[in-house]
Amino acid sequence: MKNLIEDLRAFAKERDWEKFHSPKNLAMALSVEVGELVEHFQWLTQGESYELGGGKLDKVREEIGDVLIYLTNLADKLGINPLEAAKEKLKINGKKYPVQKASGNAKKYKEL
Repeated sequence: MKNLIEDLRAFAKERDWEKFHSPKNLAMALSVEVGELVEHFQWLTQGESYELGGGKLDKVREEIGDVLIYLTNLADKLGINPLEAAKEKLKINGKKYPVQKASGNAKKYKEL
């Protein structure tokens, strides 16, 4: 993760893009990229979503890269370690969704 952050900082610096990378702008760009990722799955059945052919998997891979880039840039600007944030959130979700109540269903934690 540290290497990716360093690479992203260098990439932006070489292009004089740091001035555009406010948390607000990065969050908005992240939202756009997530939308572009979702677009590749629109109208597919669940089964079809596992079998992306015709170059679609390559396009999804690119969008996942974009999402990770913007998310990493945003976390970096805010001083958040995304891996630690994910680990902490997983612990929180473990409490919200105990196995004995959440196993096998997709209900929101308030409905369990």
